Amino acid sequence: MISVFELFKIGIGPSSSHTVGPMVAAARFRGDLRGLPAPQRVTVSLHGSLAFTGRGHASDTAICLGLLGERPDAVDPDAVPDLVAGLARDRAIRLDNRDVAFDPEADLVLDTAEMLPGHTNGMRFRAFDGAGAMVLERVYYSIGGGFVVGEETATDAAAQAPIDVAAPLPFESAAELLALCAARGIDIASVQLENEVALRPLGEVEAGLDRVAEAMLACIERGLSTGGTLPGRLKVRRRARDLHARLQAGERANARSPSETMDRVSTFAIAVNEENAAGGRVVTAPTNGAAGIVPAVLRYLREICGENAPETTRIFLLTAAAIGGLIKRKASISGAEVGCQGEVGSAASMAAAGLAAALGATPEQVENAAEIAMEHHLGMTCDPVGGLVQIPCIERNAFGAIKAIAAASLALHGDGIHHVSLDCVIETMRQTGLDMQSKYKETSQGGLAVNVAEC
Repeated sequence: MISVFELFKIGIGPSSSHTVGPMVAAARFRGDLRGLPAPQRVTVSLHGSLAFTGRGHASDTAICLGLLGERPDAVDPDAVPDLVAGLARDRAIRLDNRDVAFDPEADLVLDTAEMLPGHTNGMRFRAFDGAGAMVLERVYYSIGGGFVVGEETATDAAAQAPIDVAAPLPFESAAELLALCAARGIDIASVQLENEVALRPLGEVEAGLDRVAEAMLACIERGLSTGGTLPGRLKVRRRARDLHARLQAGERANARSPSETMDRVSTFAIAVNEENAAGGRVVTAPTNGAAGIVPAVLRYLREICGENAPETTRIFLLTAAAIGGLIKRKASISGAEVGCQGEVGSAASMAAAGLAAALGATPEQVENAAEIAMEHHLGMTCDPVGGLVQIPCIERNAFGAIKAIAAASLALHGDGIHHVSLDCVIETMRQTGLDMQSKYKETSQGGLAVNVAEC
């Protein structure tokens, strides 16, 4: 079982696999250093997709933060520049009252020549003693959504995830999930909740869900109130604040557009992903690159549908997590592995399922909603311009949120009977990802990433 809190993790932007994962790996390596008598120097190399787009995705910054002992869910985004500048100045990390040499300029290498065997997002950490002999080596893989595995568990890395073998209601497919619901007379959220309660007390689960929802909605508010230009050489102007202001002006003047609801949802999603691109605090849902879809649909549920009770929000998140867990286990949520269909497609599928459930859908209708949303993202490539999580990523979240709402609406107007199952479309997504050329999987070597400069 994959817990809701493993899919929805509070952290910083711009990328769960390229920022959150490397920060977690670096912090883990820092912990391993504590067991050594006298490490004197540390080096880090990033490989595969991390090497090709690491600068634009702030992977280098994430490594520095992790080695300093920072965690994604606790670091202050506003303090990041000073922390990184301090490390560049001191060229050492402080560990148990001693300095261990680490010069980000010389000791952090983005190696585009070597691909590590376990996954395209590979990292190699090494520690050396005073004589220059290596005393510790660790290889980690960031496999999407902030999940990190070590070299020893990297075989079929995409399938690696925390699994609770003692989960009271285990399911390995959507078909098994629907069978559980039918046999017990419960909905999908109840299945996920019962498994969550096996890991932690009910009160803790509910408080955690409320905290996730609050973080999502707070991220939207920050995005709606912040203007300016996003970091990076593209100089992309933030649009959410101006879009929101225009919508509010239209409401006050009673000049509402027929597309107002769609415009509002798009603005909510854009607000989150502009925050993400700026390195702000977001919730992986299930990744940072797709972090705007679930929050935008959640705000649609609460603000436009008027369903804002805490219990309804929890149903939304639990149902979304059940679907996201299936996709994570059976295929992938990593853009570096299967393209953007694994990120935006997965997020739209999760949001569609959550929305349908929160609006009273049967388990069969929920499964249908998830299937519709995923089906119409199949084949989507991941080709970020400049290696930044900005173009086309930000707008893709707006379209993903709209598709999720459309999928939920279609499912709610049906009876849950349909030709293509969610299990089938997840397997199709996996196979499509395997067939996709690597240049379209978060390396910025194909698609828009290379053609924008030529057009």
